[in-house]
Amino acid sequence: MPAKSFFILLADDDPEDLELFEEAILQLEPEARVNYVVNGKGVMEFLAACSDDELPDLIIMDYNMPQMTGVDVLTRLNGICRYKPIVKLILSTSCSETHIKKSLDNGARDYFVKPDNFIELKILVKKMLSMCSAG
Repeated sequence: MPAKSFFILLADDDPEDLELFEEAILQLEPEARVNYVVNGKGVMEFLAACSDDELPDLIIMDYNMPQMTGVDVLTRLNGICRYKPIVKLILSTSCSETHIKKSLDNGARDYFVKPDNFIELKILVKKMLSMCSAG
């Protein structure tokens, strides 16, 4: 029985970052299903609309987003059992120790700084995909 493909939710308010991330994911995992939202509120709405068996395997969120930050989303997701199995990662241009600690303390599996080029992005995406099981 073949493993199911990855289902990834991207949350970032920069459309170019979303496009580059999706491209890197699909180059590494052509069968992956990628959805994206532009803010933290969108993450919450997207997840609420999913049935339990349709939840993403991985959520990659920007730290700084309008309406709700990545940490705000993590804090809300912490209290809901059905979201515990989802791997949650924070991505940011900031390497602030405070941001990293807040993210990890509130349920992020890891915190990554956005890379400067597409080759580094693909290396980062490969690491992110290895953090979750597609089956």
